[in-house]
Amino acid sequence: MSTQWRVKGTYFEACTCKGACPCLFGGDPTEGSCDALVAWHIDQGNMDGLPLDGLNLAMALHSPENMTAGDWRVMVYIDASASQQQHDALAKIFGGAVGGHPATLAGFIGEILGIESVPMRYDIEGRHHQLEVGEIANASLNAIAGQNGEEVTISGHPLAVAPGNTGTVAQSEYVSHRGHGLEWSFSGRTAFYSPFQYQAA
Repeated sequence: MSTQWRVKGTYFEACTCKGACPCLFGGDPTEGSCDALVAWHIDQGNMDGLPLDGLNLAMALHSPENMTAGDWRVMVYIDASASQQQHDALAKIFGGAVGGHPATLAGFIGEILGIESVPMRYDIEGRHHQLEVGEIANASLNAIAGQNGEEVTISGHPLAVAPGNTGTVAQSEYVSHRGHGLEWSFSGRTAFYSPFQYQAA
């Protein structure tokens, strides 16, 4: 009997690329390699009836070259407020073990450095998004103001973590990560956020 699951909410990404991130279009990172902190806040979700509402999952990743070439090194963080059952469910979903779009993304990963349970916060105030991953990582970003103060958006890009959704282009105020061989701290670089929906294939 196949596992039934569905999650939806907000996706967040902040990376070291400058300007408009070429990785989204299959191009090479502006810095040669790409370091990024990404996260998912689940507004609604469940796996075989187990609720996943309100939980967060984040990844710190390093892509040594063009992201489509794969070989990403990834550290996974799961919300400490999750029960053990919820923790295991999130690890299966976002690790690609139960299919859907996360399984496609998992195909780019060359090495998972570890999976840790840590306290997490994902706060949204209008166009400002902030992520805290214990004392290990944090990020803050603001949407870029476009014409007439409207949001700048992107859609239809080939390397899509949240396919079918329009992403809002942003800029990081700060992004940092410590440990597991992934050490960085930067600001004023590419970021964006969007809705996401994943479900069992």
